[in-house]
Amino acid sequence: MLSEPRSGRLAAWGNALLAGLVSPDDAVLEIVGDDAVHRVEGLPGESAPVGLTLALGRLRALGVSGLRVALPAPGHPLGLSGPPEFNARALDAEEAVICHGAAFGLVPEVYEAGPDGDVHVEVVWHCLAVREAPPADVPSLGEAERELAEGLREATAVLARLDVAGSGPVAEAAIDAYRARAERGREVLAPGYPPRAVRVLELAQRVGLLVSLAYENGHGGAVSSAEMGARAEALRPVERVARRAQVAAYNAYVEERERGVR
Repeated sequence: MLSEPRSGRLAAWGNALLAGLVSPDDAVLEIVGDDAVHRVEGLPGESAPVGLTLALGRLRALGVSGLRVALPAPGHPLGLSGPPEFNARALDAEEAVICHGAAFGLVPEVYEAGPDGDVHVEVVWHCLAVREAPPADVPSLGEAERELAEGLREATAVLARLDVAGSGPVAEAAIDAYRARAERGREVLAPGYPPRAVRVLELAQRVGLLVSLAYENGHGGAVSSAEMGARAEALRPVERVARRAQVAAYNAYVEERERGVR
């Protein structure tokens, strides 16, 4: 969870485009980010992959009024609604975008080529049929914010007790560097999102970074199997909380539309 999921960028800036808050060129620039190119395959009426600008326009013509995010993991179909074929592809990619207003979903497939430091990345989004049903296990923004605050406190306390590197100054320095890069780069969310969604996403990214650092630093000071087990138990639920919060933040635009807020 060190980086922003591609599904998050597509949903956030796609929503801003659908709402008329950004131009197609600006939306595509933000969605593609550091990748070389994104294409969409399987759009109704198209026999070959097309660019994002055409794809987003076609989806709007097909009735799509908003985009949601799914970030599933084994045993946790977060944000998915079926059918099983779509869920399986989304689980393999660990992310997907679900259209609101028309029964389509988009799953990314990433192609990389080139040496370290000069990797060329192309993304193909596969457009597939989805089931029109409530997404699985997506909390409200308020629920996500409360879960994050509690999960961060609990995980930090357990990791510090086990002397895991991810809970000390090294983690804080990495988080500060991550924030600095984010501030120099793209916005946390696209125009049109409520401030609370921005706040929740920032905290979810911080929690996700803490979990990633703890995993990357091996077992830290945990030397016994019991301590290593306790560390894993501390990380597992907070990682789930962070993913749930990310989905809640990215989906906030569509949720507000459904409640008639905008």
